Amino acid sequence: MQQGMTIGRLAKAAGVNVETIRYYQRRGLIVEPGKPQGGQRRYSNVALSRIAFIRRAQQLGFSLAEVKELLEHSEGRNHRETRRIAERKHASLDLHISQLTQMRKRLKALIQRSLKADGKGACPIISALSGEG
Repeated sequence: MQQGMTIGRLAKAAGVNVETIRYYQRRGLIVEPGKPQGGQRRYSNVALSRIAFIRRAQQLGFSLAEVKELLEHSEGRNHRETRRIAERKHASLDLHISQLTQMRKRLKALIQRSLKADGKGACPIISALSGEG
């Protein structure tokens, strides 16, 4: 009996699609095991752990390029470099939150203007989006 999981079983165990695993392989995030003559590729629990790592990192907002960087330091000995990657992501998230907050305020102001217009005249939202308001 062969050791390891087929790509289908790996996908099911990891809670991802088979195409996701193939995509991760193309991106260099997961190593594609060799294919034995007349057999199927078999994935170890290491591949399953790596997919879990990728998914947890993505939940924190890391892109796949950033995940690849983190995986290069997966032995956990280069704290400074992994911290630098995390700090860069944190700063990026802060900027994004700030931008979203400004967008939210502008949209709320447009909604208030629309409510005050009470259906009279041009719609303030459409006018603003058209560059007229």
